[in-house]
Amino acid sequence: MKKHIRILVAAVLVVAMALSFTACGGSSEDNGEVNIYMWSDYISQDVVDQFTEETGIKVNFSYMNTSEEAVAKITSGGGDAYDLVMPCDADITSLIEGGYLAEINLDNVPNLDNLGDAYKNREFDPENKYAIPYLMNYVYVVYNPETCPVEIKSYDDLCDPQLKGQIASVTGQRNLFPIALVSLGYDANSTDENEIKEAYEWLKNYVPNVAGFDSDSAETMLINGAASVGFLFDGQASKAFAEMGDDALVVAELEDPVQLGVDELVIPANAKNKENAETFLNYILDAQNMADNLQTMMDLDGQAYACPNEAAVNLMGDDYKKAPALDIPKSVKENYFLQLDVGDAAKVYDKYWTMLMSDEQ
Repeated sequence: MKKHIRILVAAVLVVAMALSFTACGGSSEDNGEVNIYMWSDYISQDVVDQFTEETGIKVNFSYMNTSEEAVAKITSGGGDAYDLVMPCDADITSLIEGGYLAEINLDNVPNLDNLGDAYKNREFDPENKYAIPYLMNYVYVVYNPETCPVEIKSYDDLCDPQLKGQIASVTGQRNLFPIALVSLGYDANSTDENEIKEAYEWLKNYVPNVAGFDSDSAETMLINGAASVGFLFDGQASKAFAEMGDDALVVAELEDPVQLGVDELVIPANAKNKENAETFLNYILDAQNMADNLQTMMDLDGQAYACPNEAAVNLMGDDYKKAPALDIPKSVKENYFLQLDVGDAAKVYDKYWTMLMSDEQ
């Protein structure tokens, strides 16, 4: 008899808990999952948790170290493990042409309208079928004027022997080769092997000055004093400003153009949860959700990233709009280059990148 009572009480408690959860606004419905491969610390966990609560869709993250890793996941047979992957804009053309991406059902993504016009109907994706812009980032140079031994006005200054072991640097061939090419007077997206080889030789002078390569958290080397210079994404620079104070670092006003990249969200052609991926895309494109995403990243980690979601940016306050990592000198902001698809030359970059990383060992 006592056993039966215990079973009855347990059943009542389960029902009561379920009703209580639903009454608090949570979703008791399991609507599957969405598997995302992206940069770490690049989205608000609060926003992700709210997405799951509202939709019943569980979000599973795996993290990349370079854009090349994202492309490799999609093209080397690993795409079926993910429903959303985050390559950069330069990779989209080859992924589309190779048949590696699924067409996005825009009926499921009406919040696409919140993007600024410059980020819709782009040349590589004129009908917005394959790639949704998430966040943007300038890649520029910051330095600590108290500890940096040289004034930095160009990329060439980063090769000054006085900076040996002093640079906190992002990594990735399409982040590093362009600054070498620009410094040599070439197109940042050159496909000429002789020019790429010269860039490799230039980078051989850059590498000894690097305290550490880290596309996730290079800013920590600036914050803890292990480096006096940073070649960083603007979000990383923002964390450094937040930790060190707005006057502790200077954004170098380079004579050379800086890189402006857009991180895209794409659905692999063989994704298993395509509709859930589209639900997630629409959720993160909502103006308030993206504004919450931006604000939470700033509040928790000091990260401020440029955002293509015009409607979300309009909701942000001056703490975002005037953040020192985003409110950079006009001469820097307007003098930029974009990463472009380099076609078959990607194999050439791979060759010299492998050589460069082997030299580093």
